Amino acid sequence: MRLTTFTDYTLRVLMYLAIEPSRLATIPEIACAYGISENHLMKVVYRLARSGLIDSVRGKGGGIRLAQTPASIRLGQVVLASEGDAIIAECFSEKNNTCCITPACKLSSILAHAFEGFYEALDAYSLADLVNNPQQLGPLLRSRPYNTVSGWRTHL
Repeated sequence: MRLTTFTDYTLRVLMYLAIEPSRLATIPEIACAYGISENHLMKVVYRLARSGLIDSVRGKGGGIRLAQTPASIRLGQVVLASEGDAIIAECFSEKNNTCCITPACKLSSILAHAFEGFYEALDAYSLADLVNNPQQLGPLLRSRPYNTVSGWRTHL
């Protein structure tokens, strides 16, 4: 299985926010910390806010922060919600399945069972488990100075 970039960014945003859960962070700040596109992060943050995992504060001094405790955010639920109804294989698609052996094939039930196990295994962990070492993670994410004028980190 390969997670989409959207899911990867979703997990990264949540980890960033979980390091200092009470502090407001900005999309440019997070994008800079990871070296990824602000545009992509805007979509991720929008979906996270709609799902109730983060709060968004508008206006001067605004930003985003976790809406729940890191311990209450289960990774399997986050990944499942982020991946959406991704089709594992053609035989899972009611509309586009052209495989002639689908009625007799056991692959779809095996794959469905494997994915259930995958999400169950992820649900054994919370966001808090990912960031139980904030003293190490924080400095790595803030290793490049943030330029408040341009919104990008620059090397000095």
